[in-house]
Amino acid sequence: MAMVLKTLGLFIVTAVVEILGCYLPYLWLKQRASAFFLIPGALSLVAFAWLLSLHPGAAGRTYAAYGGVYVSVALTWLWLIDGQRPDRWDVLGVAVTLIGMSIIAFAPRVK
Repeated sequence: MAMVLKTLGLFIVTAVVEILGCYLPYLWLKQRASAFFLIPGALSLVAFAWLLSLHPGAAGRTYAAYGGVYVSVALTWLWLIDGQRPDRWDVLGVAVTLIGMSIIAFAPRVK
């Protein structure tokens, strides 16, 4: 259980860092924020790549499982940062992606 919580925690931190790395340039491009937003945005994307490298599994499987967590964190961002409450279809989509992520990340593997 500790491994599951550690993996989920790392995925959540990774997703927040990735979204921040994309959101800051978005603010610069669309909201006319200062170009200085690009510096922490770039650093966030470097941190994102580094965080993904911390997982012991195969890269492709890690990225696939991470995608499910990313969807849930992105919809949480939608609610908390963008001020738009996810609807029932968003919640259903998150549930489906988290089920898929759990299967990919935690299924027993034959070696």
